[in-house]
Amino acid sequence: MLSVSTAWDDIGRYIMKRLEEDTDPDAMDENLRADILRIIQKESSATFLLVCLNMDTILAEPTIYKRRQALEKITKDPGLEGAYNSTLDRIRQQSGGKCKLGIEALMWISRSVRPLKTEELCHALGVEPGAEDLIIDNVPSMEIVLSCALGLIIIDEKAGTVHLLHKTLQEYLDKHSIPFATAHSMMAEICLTYLNYRSIRALSPNPGYGLDQVLRTMPFLDYATCCWGYYAATGVTEPVKTLALRFLGEHEKHISALILWQHSSGKYNSNYDNIMSGLHCAAFWGITEIADAMLKTECDVNGGDCQGSSPLVWAAKHGKERMVKFLLEHEDVTPDSPNNFGRTPLSCAAGRGHESIVKLLLERGNVNPNSSDRECRTPLAYAACWGEEGVTSPTGKCHNTGI
Repeated sequence: MLSVSTAWDDIGRYIMKRLEEDTDPDAMDENLRADILRIIQKESSATFLLVCLNMDTILAEPTIYKRRQALEKITKDPGLEGAYNSTLDRIRQQSGGKCKLGIEALMWISRSVRPLKTEELCHALGVEPGAEDLIIDNVPSMEIVLSCALGLIIIDEKAGTVHLLHKTLQEYLDKHSIPFATAHSMMAEICLTYLNYRSIRALSPNPGYGLDQVLRTMPFLDYATCCWGYYAATGVTEPVKTLALRFLGEHEKHISALILWQHSSGKYNSNYDNIMSGLHCAAFWGITEIADAMLKTECDVNGGDCQGSSPLVWAAKHGKERMVKFLLEHEDVTPDSPNNFGRTPLSCAAGRGHESIVKLLLERGNVNPNSSDRECRTPLAYAACWGEEGVTSPTGKCHNTGI
């Protein structure tokens, strides 16, 4: 372990190196140089990250006066929060579209469902709202994105993914959410815009084992498919609703149906056409506002996917209680309809331990608690098999369900 004195020596050497590499020597004099070395070491608490950010802030200024102002600000607002404040201010002060690019890059990374690959981030940033197709010349390079983020983004070269500079930056951005107040609706809109692009809709809904090649060609397709609903579920705006209904209206013919099936089931399905409807997709995400709009058209509330599972089965299986309640209120719904394997909504909910959904289904009265599938397993058997204590008890009875 390095001693404190060694850390201070390293920090001092780093500051001197940055000062020697200063590209604007006319914006530096000996007094300012000495003050920077003294004050940055004093205020940085031997934290190398803080030193880097503070030096970036100072050396970004074009005159001695501006640099001294930046140094004085550091003394008034020391610590990482002050450094992050200053860096975000510098991002906002960038000219042209660089400010927007830097802020949106931070938004995507800090609000991502999983780590984004570099190509995914660049293509997400290249989506132009309202465009009918991807404008490839609008996709920024990763080098430009890094430049606009002013050091707050780093790349994991081995994994090919992008990350925030440090976990404390994630904490800072979570605390100061104003720049990203509408992040989820914006991100849902970007994902759905991409999925509605002509070039995406023109893809074969079942390219066989060429799917990997498609995903390499369309880098944002997998993320947009698997995450748009996560963002939309937090609150459906009118633009998101309009885009979602357009996308889901022909979902059976969209390649996203295959991708979502693969992710949700863990299996690659190349044997079926019309894998799932848009209502199945809405049920999977639990977005009742969109399901309601679809059911006001000619959408079949009991329609089966490629294995005969209804939207209610999807909602029950994936624990979407609000969606289950919504579908059960529809006058035409068949609450006990089995799929091709004999699995009912109750069976799927019990097998996943969704106790509240089990109760909702049994309260209907026309749901058979003892129905068996093709393997002669009942809902109780599935619950016991999966060891879901919230549904079964040691005596083999379902807690407060009546099974």
